[in-house]
Amino acid sequence: IYYHGSTNPNWADPDEQALWTSSVAMSADLINWTKYPGNPVVEGDHSSLIVVFDGNQHRLYTMHDKAWMYTPASTEAKIGILFSPPPEYENESGDYRSPLQFYDGRMVKTPGEWDERRDEILNRWHEMMGEWPPLIENPKFEFIESVRKDNYTRHKILLEWREDEMTTAYLLVPEGEGPYPAVITVYYEPETAIGLKVEKRDFACQLAKRGFVTLSVGTSATKDSKPYAQYYPDPDNVTVEPLSMLACLAANSWNFLAKRPEVDSARIGITGHSYGGKWAMFASCLYEKFACAAWSDGGIVFDESRPNVNYWEPWYLGYHRKPWRKAGVVTEENPARGTYHELVKNGYDLHELHALMAPRPFLVSGGSEDQPERWIPLNHSIAVNNLLGYKYRVAMTNRTGHAPTEGSNEQMYLFFEYFLKGEDR
Repeated sequence: IYYHGSTNPNWADPDEQALWTSSVAMSADLINWTKYPGNPVVEGDHSSLIVVFDGNQHRLYTMHDKAWMYTPASTEAKIGILFSPPPEYENESGDYRSPLQFYDGRMVKTPGEWDERRDEILNRWHEMMGEWPPLIENPKFEFIESVRKDNYTRHKILLEWREDEMTTAYLLVPEGEGPYPAVITVYYEPETAIGLKVEKRDFACQLAKRGFVTLSVGTSATKDSKPYAQYYPDPDNVTVEPLSMLACLAANSWNFLAKRPEVDSARIGITGHSYGGKWAMFASCLYEKFACAAWSDGGIVFDESRPNVNYWEPWYLGYHRKPWRKAGVVTEENPARGTYHELVKNGYDLHELHALMAPRPFLVSGGSEDQPERWIPLNHSIAVNNLLGYKYRVAMTNRTGHAPTEGSNEQMYLFFEYFLKGEDR
């Protein structure tokens, strides 16, 4: 049976926002039913599904709020809906300052002018967050142990991701000769993404099973000692905002992975969830060698109404000398400080960084922190891609909760397969 439903128990309340997704259940006797573990089969606000056989294959249609068709043989069909804002957010730009407007007020009118504007945005944000130290072109590494898993080999390594600082990482390499597309996964520690900790966050091993080389990195030492981040050059004399420094470490990780003989250096993406979603977003936006990216529910714009969209904290963009502000939402009694405070005061927001991705594709795997209204800032990236002559470069899925689901992960894996495994896109 094909059905639609919402996880919001107050779906009938007109003041509540309820996402209606499409799902499948199976039964041998029409009495006892088992829900498909990959539900929902179609995410976002797309429901009222029917299945039609056209004589060669089955087609799935969702009828609300407009008709969409999906065919089993087409990856484009499976992920195509991800690139379409819901009608209520289509062409909505909100109060966000257009990335197509120079800081002096001039408007970008040509792709050539966008190159100039892109440099202006990138330089301004580096100036505000602090300049990166020189990147490590040839990071040192050491193989510690190797374990055969399913159809890939998992190598535990020590990797130089900061000058003279080695970190534990895991390199997962599929069977065969390659070269393969690759994805870097970032999180608090590297073990989660290889399947040793929280379920449904095992991005590195799932992508390795699908034929990607993956590199799982994390901030194990700082996570154990708290508070999570990298402070450069040291915690008492920070010259780069910690979240930007994490992006720098990801760039050094890219430099390592790109030189591996089993990796196609032109097809390297990055992903992460929550803390890792913020990290992956900053890394891919600030380092243009990443071919594409997927950001899972990190909060893609500043939003002080959401406690988990906490860019104001000292370990993200709000660094200041200790004693630190009390962790938690921004209030008059507990204000934001540091660079974050200056960014907000002067009207900056993260949609400017999103625009740096163009024309590289990215996916927002949205949960509780990135609901469908995030299409409003994403529309600015769509506008930049339109200027450059590209379509279907900005995508979003939505789920109710913060944690990834089987369905949201499947959409993310399909996204990487489409853009990193297919023909040049």
